[in-house]
Amino acid sequence: MAPESTGGNSMLKSLRGIVQEVVTARDLPETLAIIVRRVREEMDTQVCSVYILDPKTDRYVFMATEGLNKTLEGSFSLARDEGLVGYVARREEPLNLEDAASHPKFKFIEGSGEELFRSFLGVPILHHREVLGVLVVQQRERRRFDEDEEAFLVTMSAQLAALIAHAGLVGSYSALRRGTGPRSGEFHGIAGAPGIGIGQVVIVSPPADLKAVPQRACEDPEAEVALFQAAVAQVQEEIAATRQELSGRVRPEELALFDAYSMLLGDHGLSGEVIERIREGNWAQGALSQVVLAHVRTFDLMDDPYIRERGADIRDLGRRVLAQLQAGARETTTYPPMCILIGEEIPAAVMADVPRGSLAGIVSVSGSGNSHVAILARAMGVPTVMGAVDLPFTALEREEVVVDGHEGRVLVNPPAELMAQFREMVVAERIEEQEIAASAHLPGVMQDGHPVSLLVNTGLNSEWVRSLGRGAEGVGLFRTEIPFLIRERFPTEEEQRLIYREQLEAFAPRPVTMRTLDIGGDKALPYFPIEEENPFLGWRGIRVTLDHPEIFLAQVRAMLKASAGLGNLRVMLPMISNVSEFDEARALLVRAYSEVLEEGWAVRMPPVGVMVEVPAAVYQAGVLARRADFLSVGTNDLTQYLLAVDRNNARVANLYHAFHPAVLHALMDVVDAAHRAGKPASVCGELAGDPGAALLLVGMGYDSLSMSAPNLARVKSVLRRFTRGQAAELVRKVSRLDDARDVRAAIEDRLRQEGVALRPGR
Repeated sequence: MAPESTGGNSMLKSLRGIVQEVVTARDLPETLAIIVRRVREEMDTQVCSVYILDPKTDRYVFMATEGLNKTLEGSFSLARDEGLVGYVARREEPLNLEDAASHPKFKFIEGSGEELFRSFLGVPILHHREVLGVLVVQQRERRRFDEDEEAFLVTMSAQLAALIAHAGLVGSYSALRRGTGPRSGEFHGIAGAPGIGIGQVVIVSPPADLKAVPQRACEDPEAEVALFQAAVAQVQEEIAATRQELSGRVRPEELALFDAYSMLLGDHGLSGEVIERIREGNWAQGALSQVVLAHVRTFDLMDDPYIRERGADIRDLGRRVLAQLQAGARETTTYPPMCILIGEEIPAAVMADVPRGSLAGIVSVSGSGNSHVAILARAMGVPTVMGAVDLPFTALEREEVVVDGHEGRVLVNPPAELMAQFREMVVAERIEEQEIAASAHLPGVMQDGHPVSLLVNTGLNSEWVRSLGRGAEGVGLFRTEIPFLIRERFPTEEEQRLIYREQLEAFAPRPVTMRTLDIGGDKALPYFPIEEENPFLGWRGIRVTLDHPEIFLAQVRAMLKASAGLGNLRVMLPMISNVSEFDEARALLVRAYSEVLEEGWAVRMPPVGVMVEVPAAVYQAGVLARRADFLSVGTNDLTQYLLAVDRNNARVANLYHAFHPAVLHALMDVVDAAHRAGKPASVCGELAGDPGAALLLVGMGYDSLSMSAPNLARVKSVLRRFTRGQAAELVRKVSRLDDARDVRAAIEDRLRQEGVALRPGR
């Protein structure tokens, strides 16, 4: 019978203690050893064992035990449906037996010693719907484990699933590095931007994040020691300056805290341990990260709250020193000729920093296929994988990897024959792109002569636009936040004017639709932080700029001035959820227009449109269309809000379906409302760049489609194969379907009938 640790706060305390101890483990065997030992202790039972699925053999391996014969660890396994363990895994739910041997699925393990134990409780270890293994406890007496005990083991399994998954991957990769394991490692995420990228990894470390520091050896330990000591000296100076500033304003015992910080950073404190690790061959940032995190974990295991708080002090000191080291190394970052950026997040500024032609791929541990990073990557034509949550990315610095943006895979050091296949795929894709590009300048006209206006989404400078946007009839969405994201302050009105002028001139006389500043959600400015529990439902888009009219007015004045003599500017307002927001924003725009005229600029008032991306705007599309000059649907956010699926959350990315019937019906409602008001309607979300979806949108009646430049030629090539009537018939067919997967299957089937080759992953 388990002690009261399985109930209430005591149970939470036990769970927390086990999890904290597990995170200190170096690899999978150590992780599992800790789990079976601690679970047996907490449940006061005689046996705890764990079986882990080996995907290569498709068997559950007896990996760790406390109470059975430990010599069998790693040498015995069960088939998927064999024994009670296989039965638990197949049913994906707990099995609680008072006499295990009497169950028809029972299989005796020769030499294990389990003949002494009657009762059995097994629970599956589930991670992202996959059964990783089974956690088992056993006792001698014949009885059923009670509800509290079962709840404890189920909770423990859920808590540890991700840790076990990550430990397994890290363990496999460590074996790869030692040359004792498999020759390749494969990790899965979400397809972000199509294509195959092959290159060397550069780790993108967020500022002062101790957990994201890459593992890297150093060639000159003494030089690294000098860098570290200089960083420590800088932090000690900052601490001394703060102490001096507070002297006389706080009590002496509180000032003593700063003295303690200095002592911690001394040669007999953290610094001594870090220097020792550096001289063992680790670089300064890595050595600092390892030492600090080891101390923090130790403090986190303490029961006394005061002592645990000292762990926070050490973490803070470590971050300060790391920030100094990173500041000193920022200018020395070098990029290999074919570079793969990997990190927890990939800021736009880092993407822009890689020399043109060198960025071969991107992997983001967080986010999904419709994250802002993925959208930018598609605009740049860079193969991308998002949401690779189990990738041990800090261990991959300078390793050769393959980014499969079609299937959402990352392959580390694949075997030579597999690498050769990927290189062949890269060549084949280039040939296909050249063939499609050859027809890029053909008119966007369907088989029956129906014209379709195809535009490009941009946010990059005019050099990128000219190279990527060939064949576009204008810009349907210029993301003005990009110049804001890559700076360390708000750009001035004149700086903005020059940027906007480049875009307008590059496409003149064709239209350029500029979206006013859209920050918030997954687009935070480092110098204008927005901290919210639910940023996508919070302060973002037009809400921010209406609250800060000085930002809005400066931006639209810059747009208006940039359009002088060109007349191809269109302004679009993001995140409009009610008519009062549109009215207020348009009033500010009229005010800015008057101010620009007063300054002597000869400009015209541009058309003003609404970006439909929240459900409220769908339901008010008619009244908005009567006020605005045009409507443009942002399908990325609209899908997210309609389906209540965070498009940046890798855990629910599989639920994000732009072909969901609710999304399709919303799209039909918007275009119908716009046309009833006599206004044009377009789609500027990523859905427009999918050839099958583009066919569907034309069939619904949309007047123009705007997409990432690399998709434009392919979409045009597909649309030129069909008539408008065929597209409308496809809409009628899919509108009767109830599931997004059926919708996509129907579209793909229609494309195949016309001989359209579908890309991998479709």
